Order: sequence, then structure tokens, then C-alpha cells
Amino acid sequence: MFEAVEELVGEYSELEKQLADPAIHADQARARKLNKRYAELSPVIATYRSWKQTGDDITTARELAADDPDFAAEGKELEARHEELTEKLRLLLVPRDPSDDKDVILEIKAGEGGDESALFAGDLLRMYLRYAERVGWKTELIQSTESDLGGYKDVQVAVKTKGGGGATEPGQGVWARLKYEGGVHRVQRVPATESQGRIHTSAAGVLVLPEAEDVDVEISANDLRIDVYRSSGPGGQSVNTTDSAVRITHEPTGIVVSCQNEKSQLQNKEQALRILRARLLAAAQEEADQEASDARRSQVRTVDRSERVRTYNFPENRISDHRVGFKAYNLDQVLDGDLDAVIQACVDADSAAKLAAAH
Repeated sequence: MFEAVEELVGEYSELEKQLADPAIHADQARARKLNKRYAELSPVIATYRSWKQTGDDITTARELAADDPDFAAEGKELEARHEELTEKLRLLLVPRDPSDDKDVILEIKAGEGGDESALFAGDLLRMYLRYAERVGWKTELIQSTESDLGGYKDVQVAVKTKGGGGATEPGQGVWARLKYEGGVHRVQRVPATESQGRIHTSAAGVLVLPEAEDVDVEISANDLRIDVYRSSGPGGQSVNTTDSAVRITHEPTGIVVSCQNEKSQLQNKEQALRILRARLLAAAQEEADQEASDARRSQVRTVDRSERVRTYNFPENRISDHRVGFKAYNLDQVLDGDLDAVIQACVDADSAAKLAAAH
């Protein structure tokens, strides 16, 4: 069992030698790449070594138990530990998403339900900001369009590790956790504008994009059409006296990105290019990898209630994830950022599917 890990042990030893060479660190990009791979392999190798050692200890305990019955009990404890390590190692060997360590750009867009949907989009934004705060991530508001009654028609926020990406513990990167949030989120509650106390259903869409680095996506200036215009706020009123808002059209793909939150045209252009890079990276990954394409189809295409991935029921304080059958009655806590159990249910289902596919 796990014969393939021996190859990883060899790779790990070679990485240790290379990283110990001062000359390697003269090339920052190469050093980063080696460190990332080293961090990915470290928990696999550590678990494998413990698994092998425990197996040897079991053999020794069985031999000693022939002369001393006390070793029989120790042998059973070691067998239980060996089973735990076997399962842990099997999970660690599940193929990792290459984007798992990436930071993300999270987009939330109001859908059906008018002003109530925009208010719910604001609730979702607060939920993700609180979750990021809980796990120690940084957030940065990139672009937003507020609605007349509060909330957001659409909002884009960058979520990143404190170190700004790079190697993380397996499964703990921003994309590794938040990629399951993509899709249509449905809310059932009595809106503040409802005088009869009737429960309404509305929806907001969430799209999660791994943030692209300059090396991930090349954008030719000749492929861009850049338009500038005057920023506007809720209701369409002008909020700036200069043409600082920027709209960028990537002509080969037809992708259009707008940004108006910053005061300067240059800053808005930089933020718009950042979003464009993330969208182009996601599009390239879909085209190159059918599995990624299947995963993206689970995210929002149109903000329609029929495509819901999750329901937030306020009268029952219930949250339900329809993809994995998760249900809990702590909606108030989830909206305050306590998302770990919901996300972990999706992670576990994904891991189980990958394990099944590997056998």
C-alpha cells in the first residue's frame, strides 16, 4: 500500500537539497516554486513516515506479546492508530486543485427580489468578511454598486492570506475553502419593506475566482478597449466631477469589467485589470480542464432561484446546502461568519468523490 509515496519521498529529499543551496534563492521565482512544493509534500511525508513507523511497531508488539500479554493491548492501540494514519494519508494523496493556495476575488450580485435581494447581497458580504476575519485573512473592497435602500446590486472583494498567497497548509488556502461558495444563494424571510408580515423568497449570486498573478495571464494592450466615464452612486446621481470610472472590454473574449470606486482613473484601471485577469484565468482553466469546467458549472450563471446551492431560512433559523444535504439551525451564527461547518461539509463531499474516482 502507498508504494507511490516512495517517489514523493525521493522528490522531497531532492527539494531539501535544493533549498539548502544558497544559489537557489538568488532566483526568487524558482525559490518560491520549490518552497510551495516542499510545503505541499511536508504533511504527506510526515504522515507516511508515521504510518510506516507505526506498522513496524505493530509487528514488534505482536512478537513481544507471545512472551508478555501486556504487549497485546499496546498492539491494539497501535493498530487503531495505524488505521487513522492510513485514512489521513489516503486523503492527503487525493489530487489537489492547483489553485488551492491562491487568493480569490469574490463577487456577489443581487438577483431576483429587487431591493430585498440587494439587502441579502449585503448580508452575504458581511458573512464573508466576518469569516475572513475569524480565520485571519485580509479583505479588500474592489468595486461596489449600492442599492437605494442599502445593500448592494453588486460588489467585488479580494480575499487573501496575510502573506498574500503562497504555500499554505493543504486545504487551508483561500480558494481551497471559498471555491464551494460559488452559486445561487436563496433567502426566505420577511423583508423590512413588507407590511403584512409575509415571507418572501429572493436570491443573490456568488462567483468565486482564483486571483491571477501577472505570470498566470498575459494581456495584450491591443486586445483591450478602455472607456472612461463619470462615476455614479445609488439612483444614478454623479458622485464625481471627473471621468474617473473605467470600463475595460477584452475584445477576444468579450469580457467587460467596470470599476468606479477609486477616486483616480489610474487606480480604477488597475482594479479593473485585476478582475479581468482573474476572469481570464478562470476561463483558461475551464477550457484546459474538463473537471474545472464541471465545477464552474455549479457556480452562478444566471441569478435564478432554480439554480440555488444554499437556502437561508430566517423564520426557522435554518441553513441548508442542497449539494451535500447539509442542514443546521444556527443561521444567525453562520451569517456572523461561523461558516466552517458548512464549508467542511462541501470539502468532505468533494474529497469523498475524488477518493471514489481514484479507486
